[in-house]
Amino acid sequence: MFDTHAHLNFSDFDEDREEIITECGKNNIKIINPGTDLTTSISAVELARQYNNVYAGIGMHPTEINNLDFQPEDYKKLFCSKVVAIGEIGLDFWRLPKQEDDRNNEIKKQEIIFNQQLDLASEFNLPIIVHCRAAFDSVFKILQIKQCQGVLHCFSGNWKEAQKFLDLGFYLGIDGIIFKLNLIDVIKNCPLNKILLETDCPFLSPPNFSKRNTPLSLPIIAKEVAKIKNISVKEVEEITDRNAKTLFNI
Repeated sequence: MFDTHAHLNFSDFDEDREEIITECGKNNIKIINPGTDLTTSISAVELARQYNNVYAGIGMHPTEINNLDFQPEDYKKLFCSKVVAIGEIGLDFWRLPKQEDDRNNEIKKQEIIFNQQLDLASEFNLPIIVHCRAAFDSVFKILQIKQCQGVLHCFSGNWKEAQKFLDLGFYLGIDGIIFKLNLIDVIKNCPLNKILLETDCPFLSPPNFSKRNTPLSLPIIAKEVAKIKNISVKEVEEITDRNAKTLFNI
């Protein structure tokens, strides 16, 4: 199985990171760790180099753009064979400033940096891991032009929105959000060969799992997807694993 979106490089795992990754290896769980800024991108690459079952994404999360400057050259220095994606990148309009000028400036800045990172993906021929919150229309318009390939991480939209991205060739990332939002129609209608499993750990822990999520909760996500689609868990595990290997060229 492939957890295509985990944050084991975050400080939440400083005390038992090696233990968790080792346990994932025993359970045949492979992991992609996306960066959310330069520091976590560096740590994601370091982890990927250290463990055979770990891969990295590098990029700046849209909510980080006001805290740090984005310098493409800093990220270019991180490229190696274990970097399989540009991400976590995208747009987040969930908590924009209230003042109109400030709000418009924030949106413009997010879109500029998103486009810069899409250019990185194009330059290095890598797929993208897209964060999209309250910004589906804007993300779609940009991706329509850029024509990248990738995944809509933690997809939380409706089926109509999902179809638009599927038509562009994108995958949908399914995680513990399915226990919080009604995504039954999306999962039922989305072809299994366009679904990726993820945990977004340490966040979005599914029911009856520890408060801090880990990639070891991935079978719970697979089981729920299988239940909704009325197919076997084995089929979900095998096909989503193949999807991950195809998209990320692993």
